[in-house]
Amino acid sequence: MTQARSVRLAIIGSGPAGWTAAIYAARALLNPVIIAGLQPGGQLTITTDVENYPGFAEVIQGPWLMEQMRAQAEHVGTEVIEDIVVSADLSQRPFRLKLDSGAELLAETVIISTGAQAKWLGLDSEQQYRGFGVSACATCDGFFYRGKEVIVVGGGNTAVEEALFLTNFASKVTLVHRKDELRAEKILQDRLFAHPKVEIVWNHVVDEVLGQTDGMGSNVTGVRLKDVTSGESKDVSADGVFIAIGHAPSSELFGGQLEMKSGGYIKVQPGSTATNIEGVYAAGDVTDDIYRQAVTAAGMGCMAALDASRFLAEVDHAASGHPISHHEAEKIGVW
Repeated sequence: MTQARSVRLAIIGSGPAGWTAAIYAARALLNPVIIAGLQPGGQLTITTDVENYPGFAEVIQGPWLMEQMRAQAEHVGTEVIEDIVVSADLSQRPFRLKLDSGAELLAETVIISTGAQAKWLGLDSEQQYRGFGVSACATCDGFFYRGKEVIVVGGGNTAVEEALFLTNFASKVTLVHRKDELRAEKILQDRLFAHPKVEIVWNHVVDEVLGQTDGMGSNVTGVRLKDVTSGESKDVSADGVFIAIGHAPSSELFGGQLEMKSGGYIKVQPGSTATNIEGVYAAGDVTDDIYRQAVTAAGMGCMAALDASRFLAEVDHAASGHPISHHEAEKIGVW
């Protein structure tokens, strides 16, 4: 058996929160180790145009931004492990992290920045045609629908952004929303309403994804929609269906150990990234059920690194045998 390796700080997840935490932690000489996970770069790797991240006058690409964050983190001394955490024992410090490769880490502190994943409708037909016309990533799959008709399901920023992106490829984009108004930002709504390729179907839900399977394989042919008011159904033809109804936090690994908010978001102390377990911090979409923006995730990553750094300074201070705490020593100027 491979001997467990001790590290000062392990960062789980590599989106804006994780990379920012790594940058700050590395500059604090904590020698951070970041476990990149299944989707290195997080949600921004499936986002094309980014125009609201500060510091860039021109539109930038999400994957490029993540590449730059990673390069910066590595430049200042972050070690990147291309692996996933399969179990995390947070019952005592150091915290034991088991990786899919079989390696184990004993971490003095942990920052959880595992982000969130796309939600699905939960239909059997949706599952049947996933990868055969049903997708949750327009950036990944939009290219395959050049000159074709597609449906986008949802009413928030994600749905509107996906619909607008798909207009670059599809001949027609139908947005299906269960209510009579969208939740998306006003500027996005204005763009959507003004686009000639877009049609909106209000007050309907997808009841079934329609398709066919033959010798050439499976493919989507449309959806069956149900009017939420009358209950009447109608079929709408389409070559692809994109589900854009939001995301769920990737926090299952820590269930039963960390306090959670509704929806599975990790609970942190007000004005902090500290969880209910001393030495464990959470940052980004895995804890943020309000803002869910790249810039707020990055800001929380910074906070988490500073919180972890201060915690370790206190631990080191106590281990050195000083009669007063590191925090008190700082206040009176003797540290």
